[in-house]
Amino acid sequence: MSKEIPVTASTLSAQYLKEFLVENFQLSPTTTCKLFRTGINHLYMVDTETEKFVFRVYTLNWRTRTEIEEEIRLLLHLKQNHISVSYPIADKHHSFIQEFNAPEGIRFGVLFSFAKGKKIPLFTEHASFNIGLTMAKMHKATTNFQYKRVTYSANTLLIDSFATAKSFFSSPSDEMTFVEKTSKHLASEFDKIDVKQVRFGGVHFDIWFDNMHIDEKDEITIFDFDFCGNGMLCLDIAYFMVQLYNTQPTEADYERKVAAFLKGYESITKISDEEKRIMPMLSVCIWFFYLGVQCDRFENWSNVFLNENHLKRFIGIVKKWISYKQLSVE
Repeated sequence: MSKEIPVTASTLSAQYLKEFLVENFQLSPTTTCKLFRTGINHLYMVDTETEKFVFRVYTLNWRTRTEIEEEIRLLLHLKQNHISVSYPIADKHHSFIQEFNAPEGIRFGVLFSFAKGKKIPLFTEHASFNIGLTMAKMHKATTNFQYKRVTYSANTLLIDSFATAKSFFSSPSDEMTFVEKTSKHLASEFDKIDVKQVRFGGVHFDIWFDNMHIDEKDEITIFDFDFCGNGMLCLDIAYFMVQLYNTQPTEADYERKVAAFLKGYESITKISDEEKRIMPMLSVCIWFFYLGVQCDRFENWSNVFLNENHLKRFIGIVKKWISYKQLSVE
């Protein structure tokens, strides 16, 4: 029997990465590097005397080099268009992507600027207005922007995601029956979308309070473009709206803040009536997509929470949104 035991996932030493970053990015010898979070990707906080950075180490086979290159291309495009985002930092050789020969195989790493401010789950209406404004500016810059990443379609969001979830939750349940029936119905609704009235381009696909920092002036910086791809721009709006609904204490709080968000967004660019019509439906599609991600990444992320009870809670949240928006899912 081989003495080498295969490894599914490892955690790279923060001390090793500190020495690597000091050498390759010519940082101060007094720089510190601390593990912040493991998961689908591992994040390290990097501090010098004058600056802060975030170093992301992608897990094995999560993103290809091409996908990461395209993420970087999008971020540099946004930075050049003066959109407030966390952007990639090149090393002394002008390279953005680092490679590490980890026990499980080659893993990639990218150093990002630190987003000013902090995460604020219960942000103000003024901040909500600025989130809409920032998202709209980003969408103006990414309209018709195409790159070599996933395209978010009915197949991606619903059909493929359900197949992944079904392979994980293989025992029959009311929850998975609901997901299957609702997914089929929503997939058919995609054929009814008037695509001439919908904007397409590069989407972030994960904009909510956990992926943005808000400073003392309520200015917004967006980060974590790991799920960026091609699709309807209103997917970002739909996801933000349902996450806002699920994180606010009351529906009245949600209504005030979503109104402020939409006012901020439409101060930059208008949302068509067709986009407004389909956004509540798209919110459900996105949640089903992320259920598929949770099932797919059980080994290195969701094993601490993914089980039958989580599924029940998850579907309960989805049904609450469907009821609130009075969506027909049959």
